[in-house]
Formats: sequence, structure tokens, C-alpha cells
Amino acid sequence: MSRRRFAAATIALLLASAPAAAQVIALTGGHVADLEGKAPIRDAVVIVEGERIRAIGPAATTPVPEGATLVPLAGKWLIPGLMNMHVHLALNLPGASRIHDETPDSMALRTLDNAQKSLMAGITTIRLTGSDAGVDFTVKRAIDSGIFDGPRIHTAGASIVPTGGHGKLEVDGPAAFSKAVRSQVKAGATWIKIGISGGISDTHGDIAASPFTDDELRTAIEVAHRNGVKVTGHTGSPDASMTAIDAGIDCFEHGYFLTPPVLEKMRDKGVWFVPTIVVTQPGARAFYQKIGSPPWYLARVESVGRQHIQSLRDAIRIGVPIALGTDQYPWEPNDGTNATVREAEIYVDAGMSHAQALRTATIEPARMLGVDGEVGVLKPGYFADIVAVDRDPSRDITALRTIGFVMKGGKIIRKDD
Repeated sequence: MSRRRFAAATIALLLASAPAAAQVIALTGGHVADLEGKAPIRDAVVIVEGERIRAIGPAATTPVPEGATLVPLAGKWLIPGLMNMHVHLALNLPGASRIHDETPDSMALRTLDNAQKSLMAGITTIRLTGSDAGVDFTVKRAIDSGIFDGPRIHTAGASIVPTGGHGKLEVDGPAAFSKAVRSQVKAGATWIKIGISGGISDTHGDIAASPFTDDELRTAIEVAHRNGVKVTGHTGSPDASMTAIDAGIDCFEHGYFLTPPVLEKMRDKGVWFVPTIVVTQPGARAFYQKIGSPPWYLARVESVGRQHIQSLRDAIRIGVPIALGTDQYPWEPNDGTNATVREAEIYVDAGMSHAQALRTATIEPARMLGVDGEVGVLKPGYFADIVAVDRDPSRDITALRTIGFVMKGGKIIRKDD
């Protein structure tokens, strides 16, 4: 082969193997809600190139590139994809529908199915707070690689507890806790979850009981932090919560019985609160009926409901940083909508403004996760995780009930006619 032919063949091969130009999409005609108290962008154009937002602004000053795919969203309101910070995608609670002796294969399939349903509902980022058999890591890798659609997943792996505690990975003593934390980080955990009190689904013990020794608690948190991983704690115990704050914990889940002194200390130390308020309020009763929850379980739910909502009211009043989480599947029906939307609505009922409630499902979780330079707002350079609703949810949080368009990373997942 002559040098000229060889060079031509080489160039042709390089061109054939070069990545295709990123698709450009223009979302037109919608209004972009503002999460920081500024005026919305009306009649906006959002230019998406590949996975990220390239430009965003009024139609009059934001030209649509030649050849872009036009997606008209006339009159819709655009907001960042929703985020849910307390999720179990293979939830398996006590009741008639409980799956006994479930295999990892079955758990993985249910995890993937519920991840995809969550994405269709507009939840583009989730944090898993307790999974089994490593299926969370497997599903996360499959979604991240593009094999399957699904939300962005941050995961705590298996919840670590002392023997008999509220969680699945049971260990005892500081050395065993140290090893358990390291094993979850090695497997891919981006958070560590510890069960520092009893739980509603436990068949034994007081929800406010604290099974950890102080040394176990301090060791688990220290080892996680040394590995660059944050720690969250399932808690229904004010005393255990105080000890955990002193040990440097980053976040609390549920907080059924958190008192003003605990909440004030959380605010002062910057400890996050993920309330999961929907699971103890009346809207969840249809869910418990569907899964055939036994009487003892329903009694434990009722025992915490009133104090749980008061803890949330106090947290809002005191100014604790709050990120939305549900403990139900994000897409699960709840009081005429889904659990994620209903959670945000209850925050408004408990004292938040509509804009504050919207932030708990967008920019605040992004801050908590440390990814607020990537997701949580609609800005150039950020991932194009976008949902569209019929009204401005920063003024009326119930507008989240009207989600009809979902984009994750520049890919249109859902567009209702």
C-alpha cells in the first residue's frame, strides 16, 4: 500500500472511531422557576448539549443552535430533577406481602424496577439508606454505565448496627464496627448508615432505645470520616442523637422524637435532617393496608406519628438543614400523589414556605451530598436533570403533582402528550 493510501486509510479509521458529536436539544416555551428568591425566567430557552446544560435564558437573547432538536414545553415550569435522600429500593416490610428468603437476584430485579419507576416520577437522584447482598452497588453500576435508565444513586450499602439493632449488618465492639465500615466503603458505599436507635419495623425493643456503646459509635463515625465518607444515623432517641452529634455525625434519618435541644445542636453543628414524615402520617395508611401490615406494626406507627410531626415543626422553626426523604418508594402512591411529592407538601403544612420545600427536594440534597456543583439547580455546566410541571412550584408546591416531562442527563425519559 502506498504511503498516500495508508494515510488516507488511517484518517478514515480515526474518523470512524471518533465519538459522535453530542446531541443538542432546545427546550422552548417554558418558564424556569428560581430557587433563590429571584424572578423566574419566562419564555425561556434551555440548550442541552450531551448530558449538560449549555445555555439558559430568555428566548429573546438565547439563540437556538442550528440543527438542534426542538422540544416545545409551552407554558410549563421547569425545575431541577427531584432528589430523595431516604430510599430502600428493595423494601421488604413485615406483612402479608413480605418476601421470605428472598434471593439476591430477586432483590436486584426489584431494585432496578423501583429505580426506573422513581425516575419516571421525576426523581433523578436518590440516596439508598440500607440495602442487602450488595445489590445496590450492582444496580448503581448498571445505571451509571448506561445499560439501564435510572436515577443517580448514592448509597450507604448495608446499615450497620449492634446485634439486635435496627439494621442488617450486625457487629459488636469498636474493632468490628471499624471493619464493617471499611468493608462497605470498599464495596462502593458513598455514605455509611448506622442504626443508633430502635425502629418501627423492629419486632422487639423500644424505638427510643440506644443499642450502641459510645466507643462503637465514635469508632464507626471516625473510620468513615477517615475514608472520606459521611455518616447518617437512623434515630428515634434524643440521648443517642446527642452522643452522635458530639461524635461528629453528619445526618439523622426520621428523628421521631427529636427535641428542641437536640435540634438546636444539630443546627449549630450543621447536622442534616431527613424527616421521612410521610411514613407516620395518615397518607401512608393505604400503603400499609396494601402490604398487609400486622397490628403490632401499625401500633408502632401510630405511637410515633404525633411526636414525629412536632419534631419536624420544631426543626423547621429552629432552622435545621433539611433534605427530603421518604422511606417509601419515591414513586409510591400517597394521599393522591406520590410519596416524594407528599413529603414536600407536608413540609409546607409544618411551616416551610413553598420555595423552601422545593429546595429540600433539589438544591439542599445536592449540598448535603456534596454534588451541588453538578445537580440541584438549572445552570450552564450542570447536568441536564430537568422536570416540567404546570405551575410554579416555588409558589405552590402542589404543582409537583403535575409532572409530565422528565429529563436525566440530557436524555428525555418521559414526555406526556
